[in-house]
Amino acid sequence: MIIMIGSGWKIYNDEVLFGWLHFPDWITIGGEAQGALQWHFLGMWILAINGIAYLIYRLVSGRFRRMLLPIRLRELIATVRDALRLHLAHDDLTRYNAVQRTLYVGIILVGILQVISGLVVWKPMQFSELTALFYDFQGARLVHFLGMAAIVLFLLVHVALALLVPKTLVAMVTGGTRARRPSRGLCRRRRSFARRRRDDRRAS
Repeated sequence: MIIMIGSGWKIYNDEVLFGWLHFPDWITIGGEAQGALQWHFLGMWILAINGIAYLIYRLVSGRFRRMLLPIRLRELIATVRDALRLHLAHDDLTRYNAVQRTLYVGIILVGILQVISGLVVWKPMQFSELTALFYDFQGARLVHFLGMAAIVLFLLVHVALALLVPKTLVAMVTGGTRARRPSRGLCRRRRSFARRRRDDRRAS
């Protein structure tokens, strides 16, 4: 992602969208525009392969639905309020709150939109049907630029929140924490309770 952002800024500088915005060379990647394009394609392939593998695994394993859905508006508003008061709980890292679920689903959708708009910017004539989705070539460029801005903002917020809760950094590096299994005594009590409920229903 860093490769794509840095090289994308260099490509943008070659034909700017906004006259007031120009990225300094020291934060870009690729040297000249042609070199930036080569870096951009390299980053694109790395990102695309990882993204496809991620989505397939999440969908097939059921983790996408289990970890990121559902997103309820009432819960989202309550979580935002807790975040603004710095009262968010971080006891269980295996569960995402409503804000996290919204951000993760949103950034996945932005990533898909980036791929589509990127194809249009790359080959507007060959992907003319996709170009129509953005009205024209410049519309695709604008969407691609705004998508980049959303990804940069997401990365900044994501890293900042991770730094505020250091144990999340450990979880990111090690692959996450395992959900705690209930104790044997608790499992026996649950089974006993379930049996009593079945017996009560049969008796009634």
